[in-house]
Amino acid sequence: MRPVTVEDAPSLAIRHQASFDRPWSAVEIAELLTAGAFGLAMDTGFVLCREAGGEAEILTIAVDPAARGAGQGRALVEAAARAAAQRGALTLFLEVASDNAAALALYRAAGFQEVGKRRGYYPRSDSRMIDALILSRALNSA
Repeated sequence: MRPVTVEDAPSLAIRHQASFDRPWSAVEIAELLTAGAFGLAMDTGFVLCREAGGEAEILTIAVDPAARGAGQGRALVEAAARAAAQRGALTLFLEVASDNAAALALYRAAGFQEVGKRRGYYPRSDSRMIDALILSRALNSA
């Protein structure tokens, strides 16, 4: 696991493209990193986050399709939680498509709880709009 830099944006965009209907471009990823987002990467995936005012958010997480189901996503989530806590975050948030069963199982196993919903948030290639579930997990708890 290593921190990502702006120079990693092109390779991260390629990984993101393999994971999402609406992938982020290298420019979008570089802009996030330039604006203060932080990220961690491993050979098979990456996670991007931001932290402000005691709260952190996982902006995106992508694992190469061939590496899914082997614990890489969980390792990235836990690394993101540690990094956010080190930055002073007390809570870690994320949004996930309500139809993404694998991601929901991962996040629930990692201690996330549903705290909200954005109706019709994610567009799908077949023109459907999927709800986003807002999940959170406490960090730095005594």
